[in-house]
Amino acid sequence: MASYSGRGVHGQVVHTLGARIIGGEIAEGETLDIGALGAELDVSLTVMREALKVLAGKGLTDARQKRGTYVRERTHWNLLDADVIGWRMETGDGTQLLRDLADVRAIVEPAAAHRAALHRTDADLAALESALEAMGEARQDSAAAEADTAFHRALLAATGNELLRRMDMLLEPGLRERDRMVHAHADVDDPVPSHRAVLDAVREGDPARAEAAMLDLLAKAAQDSDHLARSRTRARARTRTGG
Repeated sequence: MASYSGRGVHGQVVHTLGARIIGGEIAEGETLDIGALGAELDVSLTVMREALKVLAGKGLTDARQKRGTYVRERTHWNLLDADVIGWRMETGDGTQLLRDLADVRAIVEPAAAHRAALHRTDADLAALESALEAMGEARQDSAAAEADTAFHRALLAATGNELLRRMDMLLEPGLRERDRMVHAHADVDDPVPSHRAVLDAVREGDPARAEAAMLDLLAKAAQDSDHLARSRTRARARTRTGG
């Protein structure tokens, strides 16, 4: 699901409430005082109700007669939603999110690279090359993240397996947010060579080398994520101490 936050006053209310819920400021099971929250945020009840509908669609809230609107348990949250992922990154849960994403990628992507080397078509190779070229030419963090995501989407498609192809729905929201934040750090290494190694092996139809290249790429990605997590921890520490 695409990000909803930031779309005018309505989107700002969604963002504020969503971040408070994800961050634990509004606890699971807590009943929301819609009137008080609306007054605090200086918005109408209509805006509040519309914002809560959006949050309900993400699994964060629900409403029941006699109980009112309340925060649902975490097991109901749509953790693959783009906004939920963004709020987790904002509110201190990002380190665990990055670790979970790395685990999922380690399970899926080396096998996908292996299969892509066996089943890729000329169209698949063109899509991978196009994404890699865009990655190399990107001058903005958002463009680099989009190109990176496009490469991995094209790799899944190159497996020729329709179910694997749809794994982009699982991986993309987290990968996009992770890439956006990693690419924003100037001291992160150029991602093109590691992706080029995967593409070259896939093009040459060498499944073992494609799998190994993807494992190397993921190891580098894990290092970048660890560096990002440490930087975020230091930044939060400076904020708390006023440094």
